Amino acid sequence: MSLDTVLSRIDSDLDAATERLLDLLRIPSVSTDPAYKEDCDKAADWLVSELQALGISAEKRPTPGHPMVVGHVDGDGPHLLFYGHYDVQPVDPLELWDTPPFEPAIEDTPKGKVIRGRGSSDDKGQLMTFVEACRAWIAVHGKLPCKITFFFEGEEESGSPSLVPFMEENAKELGADIALICDTGLFESSVPAITTQLRGLLGEDFTITGPSRDLHSGMYGGIAMNPIRVLTRILAGLHDETGAITLPGFYDDVPELADEIRAQWQGLNFDHESFLGDVGLKSPAGEQDRTPLEMIWSRPTCDVNGIWGGYTGDGFKTVLPSEASAKVSFRLVGQQDPDKIRKAFRNYLEDNLPEGFTVEYRTDKGAPASQMSIDDPAFEKARKALSDEWPRPAAYVGCGGSIPIAGYFKEILGMDSMLIGFGRDDDQIHSPNEKYDLESFHKGTRSWARILDELSKG
Repeated sequence: MSLDTVLSRIDSDLDAATERLLDLLRIPSVSTDPAYKEDCDKAADWLVSELQALGISAEKRPTPGHPMVVGHVDGDGPHLLFYGHYDVQPVDPLELWDTPPFEPAIEDTPKGKVIRGRGSSDDKGQLMTFVEACRAWIAVHGKLPCKITFFFEGEEESGSPSLVPFMEENAKELGADIALICDTGLFESSVPAITTQLRGLLGEDFTITGPSRDLHSGMYGGIAMNPIRVLTRILAGLHDETGAITLPGFYDDVPELADEIRAQWQGLNFDHESFLGDVGLKSPAGEQDRTPLEMIWSRPTCDVNGIWGGYTGDGFKTVLPSEASAKVSFRLVGQQDPDKIRKAFRNYLEDNLPEGFTVEYRTDKGAPASQMSIDDPAFEKARKALSDEWPRPAAYVGCGGSIPIAGYFKEILGMDSMLIGFGRDDDQIHSPNEKYDLESFHKGTRSWARILDELSKG
C-alpha cells in the first residue's frame, strides 16, 4: 500500500479527527493556575488513552508539577522523537472572548473554516496533527514506519520547571536520532517552514544608586549627579548611529549566514514595510547593512525593556532620585556565550558609572542560541515532503524568539530538532478567540504523513 492510501485515509477521517481534537480542547489544562491541576492530569490521561488505543506503549509520568506523557513504538530505520505540549495559557480577559474558550467549535470565517478555542493552535491542534498522521499510518499499514518516541509536556506555558530534571533523569530512554517539534507556524501564513535557528536570550535587571537619599532639586540640582541622567546616557551608548551594538567583543561569535540560507530567505520576498506598518512603524532599526529578515532571525539584538526612577505619579515631585533602574535583554545568535555577553555588559555599565555610584543586579540566567545543521539528510527529506503537500515550496527559516526545548534536546540528549508547525499569523495564540485553521489541521496531518514516509526510507 502506498503513501496515497495513508493520505486518503486522513482525508476520509477528517471529521472524526476534528471531533477528537475538540474533545481535547474541552479540557481546561491551564498549567499556570493550581486550580486546574486536575484538568492537566485529565488532559495527560486523555492522551495516554489515545496512544494506547493505537497500540502504542504509553504512560503518564509524574513530576513535581504536571505529568509528562511518554510513549514508544519500536521499528526499523531512524528513531524519531515527537514533542508537543498539552497545557494552555490562561484565558483572561474572559470578556473579550466571543465564545467560551473551553467550548470549542467549528466556525465559518471569510478565510475559511476555523477551530475556535483555547489551545486550538498552541499547542493541542499542532500536537494532534502528528497523532492523527500516526493513526492513519497504523490504520493502513498496521504499524508505524519507523521507531518513534512520543513526548508530551504539561508545563510549557508555565516555564517548564519539571522539564530539564525529567529529561536528565530519563535521557537514555528519550534519546533518538532527531526530535520533531510542532509548535511553530507557516511563514507569512502560507509558506511551509522548517525552523533551523533560534535566538538565545539574556536578561539583565539592575539598579544604579548615587546619592544616599532622594535630593531636593532646588538645593542639589546642578551639583549632584542624577542617577536617571547616568542611566539614560549608558543605555543610549549601547548602539551606534548605524544600529550596531557597541559592547566590546559582542560580535565575535556571530557567524555569517550561509549562502544557501540567504538565497532562500531572499526568495521569501518578505515585505518589511507591511510588517512594520502593521504596528505603526516605518524604518528598520537594526544594523543598516543587514536585510530585515537577517535582523529578525540571524542577528543579535540589545533592547531596553523597561526603565524607571524618581517620581512618576500625577503632578511633580521635584527631586533627584537616589536610584534608577532598567531591564535590558539581548537576543543571541550563533555561538554567543550568555556569560561572556553578561560580563561585557556589566563591565561597560560599571566603567561608565560616576565615582561613588554603585550597581545591584537581580538576574543571573541566560540561554544560548540553537542552530540546527541542515547537513543532516533528514532536513532536506522533510523539506521535500512539505513542498509536495503545500502550494508553495518549503523553506528553511529562522526564529527571532527562543524555544528552549530545542536547546535542551541538543544539550541534554545530544540531538538536533526539526521545528515544523502549521500555525498562522492570525491564530491569536495567548489571546482571546484563539483559532486554528481547519486547513492547517488537515494539511498539517497530511504533511506529517509525508514526512514519516520520507524519513523512514533511511
